[in-house]
Amino acid sequence: MRAYYPILLLLSLSCQPGPAPPDKRAEENSCPLPVDSNLVSVKDTVSPERVVAYAKTLIGTPYKFGCTAPETGFDCSGFIGYVFHHFNIEVPRSSVDFTNDGTEIALDNALPGDLILFTGTNSKIRTVGHIGLIVSHDSSGTRFIHSSSGKENAVIITQLDERYMARFVKVIRILK
Repeated sequence: MRAYYPILLLLSLSCQPGPAPPDKRAEENSCPLPVDSNLVSVKDTVSPERVVAYAKTLIGTPYKFGCTAPETGFDCSGFIGYVFHHFNIEVPRSSVDFTNDGTEIALDNALPGDLILFTGTNSKIRTVGHIGLIVSHDSSGTRFIHSSSGKENAVIITQLDERYMARFVKVIRILK
């Protein structure tokens, strides 16, 4: 077993988020950068359609707990983070951390690009444990893209059905 330990350690570390690189500007500049209150947030300039279209390019990427890259796979929040980071939009790393993020939207008013939050697999524990990105919400229902640890074990698009409604927590809007 001893011979396998370094390999197991390497595998376990390959999916762990590393520390953020230091901000060189902060080190080089002893004065804080001025804040322009007239600047438009990146969240205001990226269209939800572009975010959804990019997310769809990742369909089929394997589910892998704790991972945040298509080369290794995604967990649900790793997938959402990867998609939003592609557009330079910072979002929480963990699904539970989205609980108080964004603006809560009624499910009836959900739009493509909104995030849909669910409990974990135990719907009796009403803490957020899963997250997806709404791709459509119309007369045929609501569909969302997410990294599923279920039988598909990959990034998929799922119809919001009674099984997911039992776990539904809320919809939030990050994009304007």
